[in-house]
Amino acid sequence: MSPETHSQLANFIWSICNLLRGPYKRNEYRKVILPLTVLRRFDCLLAQTKPAVLKEQAALRGRPESVVRGILERITGRPFYNLSKLDFPRLLDAPNDIAANLSAYIKAFSPNVREVMERFAFDQQIARMNEKNLLYEVIKAFARIDLSPDRVDNIQMGYVFEELIRIGAEQSNEEAGEHFTPREVIKLMVNLLLSPEQDLRRSHVVKTIFDPACGTGGMLSVAEKYIRDLNAEANPLLFGQDWNDEAWAVCKSDMLIKGEDADNIRLGDSFSRDAFERDAEGRRITFDYMLANPPFGVEWKQQQQFIEKEHETLGYQGRFGAGLPRINDGSLLFLQHMLSKMRAPEDGGSRIAIVFNGSPLFTGDAGGGESNIRRWIIENDWLETIVALPDQLFYNTGISTYIWVLTNRKEPRREGKIQLIDARQFFIKMKKSLGNKRNKLGDKDENEPDQIGEITRIHGNFRDGETHDFPIGGRSKTLVVSKIFDNEDFGYRKITVERPLRLSFQASAERIARVEEQSGFRNLAASNKKDAAVRQREIEIGRQRQGEIRELAQALGQADGERLYHDREEFVAALREIDQKLGVRLSAGEIKAVLGALGERDETAEICRDRNANPEPDGELRDTENVPLKEDVEAYFRREVLPYVPDAWIDESKTKIGYEIPLTRHFYVYEPPRPLPEIEADIKKLEGEILSLLGEIAA
Repeated sequence: MSPETHSQLANFIWSICNLLRGPYKRNEYRKVILPLTVLRRFDCLLAQTKPAVLKEQAALRGRPESVVRGILERITGRPFYNLSKLDFPRLLDAPNDIAANLSAYIKAFSPNVREVMERFAFDQQIARMNEKNLLYEVIKAFARIDLSPDRVDNIQMGYVFEELIRIGAEQSNEEAGEHFTPREVIKLMVNLLLSPEQDLRRSHVVKTIFDPACGTGGMLSVAEKYIRDLNAEANPLLFGQDWNDEAWAVCKSDMLIKGEDADNIRLGDSFSRDAFERDAEGRRITFDYMLANPPFGVEWKQQQQFIEKEHETLGYQGRFGAGLPRINDGSLLFLQHMLSKMRAPEDGGSRIAIVFNGSPLFTGDAGGGESNIRRWIIENDWLETIVALPDQLFYNTGISTYIWVLTNRKEPRREGKIQLIDARQFFIKMKKSLGNKRNKLGDKDENEPDQIGEITRIHGNFRDGETHDFPIGGRSKTLVVSKIFDNEDFGYRKITVERPLRLSFQASAERIARVEEQSGFRNLAASNKKDAAVRQREIEIGRQRQGEIRELAQALGQADGERLYHDREEFVAALREIDQKLGVRLSAGEIKAVLGALGERDETAEICRDRNANPEPDGELRDTENVPLKEDVEAYFRREVLPYVPDAWIDESKTKIGYEIPLTRHFYVYEPPRPLPEIEADIKKLEGEILSLLGEIAA
């Protein structure tokens, strides 16, 4: 069966949606078509063995379910069975009872198929179609479709089902976009992941592939097809997890339809219920290849308590030791989850491809969660490539996206290096938009320019400064599409630059009035005592103390003629002298309040120093500088800072190391504006055209 035939059969099945028009919206068709396609396929697969199963059923009454399941699966030769006498043709014999009979037929399936139907919530669709008098005609239409293995084998049926998934996702656009990645993006990811592999052609090679946010299973299916197309004798084993019921049901159905081990598709949240943590012997589960397109910008507040506990208690022995991103974007948590499942390099290592938006490239300051995660990845030399994709590729968002490729077994030429690829111009316009999707990557298998292959070749070439010609604005432009960097190129030290605090002091009326704003002064006349009398007494005592301090400040101003002090030590000595004379006896907190009110920043004043004679930093003048890791900090400081602020110094205790990947900045090319005469000529030309059109209207 050719791809064209797969598409024809899928389109024929989807045409049954014509019966649903009215009661169902376009974005709801998949809720009927996908479950019924699964049921009809299983109905056809079990047709020949149904008599033997029904005969054996009588002898198995009272036996444990595990025993029954094993015996019946051996009879069917499938990982499922059905104990009902009904099938699709027989359901049509009782039109008035078709809803009840269909429900009974589904309940007679083995537990794994029943669970899939429950997660599809197909009982709701049965009731809905029955209420609208649609159910009989829909079942009748499906009963006419021959999906027997003699006509459609498992691989072909997999293609048909995946085509149905694609059609359903495109028709539901934004709703399904969270669980469905465009096929051409998956193809590119798989190519980047697997094209460097040398052992995929080995006879009967076994490879494990894992997607922790598998959605409807598209990435797993495309990866499997890539390996099988390369080597028909290969044995790719697929594993996935998702916590959306419908997406999980679709993915598990796809695996059952293709004869894969559907038990490897698990339902649940990958963060709080990791379904692939340990095997039966207690060993950590690892995989050869991992792919994912986690939701963009989705917060992880629901799993916060579990994740923070693992981070704090297990550290690097758990999954999230490197750090935690901000609560509103859990993308980097998925990546850490995948990295924890890499095979050791001596056991063959692993390769990972994951789709992100721009946030994980640069969000987070040095020492913050995201930056620490990037640092951990890059310093371990796991990041191989980042590919910038065109915008408007996805159904539910038009933002820019990026493919990260990571591995713990880099080729020797890639060790200590990171390749950035700018593929933002590799796209073709779609004839018809699908939600936010207006662009797609050209795919030679669909008679389009081989843009997927070209990006894959650029990755494989691993050349710094490689260029490509693109038609932009009606002319050809040559742009750099590949750059190679050392790992350290993305690291920096964030240094804190301090400048000394300089204050002048004066006991003037204006400054004395500011003492009322000092919290230490205001709190003197405050009390938190519950007893009203005691509280009032404390407030009165505080007010008297405030009056004494005001009088002291005024006395100081009168004594020195409101002199302006440029040295704090000299002012404090004068303050203590008048304090001793008046017997006020200021406390440390009260002195602080007075200094805060009577002092002002003054560049002409002397530097304020601590008890060890070290200059005190001025928090308002504090600044930071990001110094590239490859550059000497002292040399940078002497060149970039001291010429402008000679009294500055670096607070070494606050220096932090950060990592960010400003991909678009590395590929930015400045284009000067057009010459003014050229712009003026265009404007005059447009004016002439407008006048000509107005003349035609007037005539």
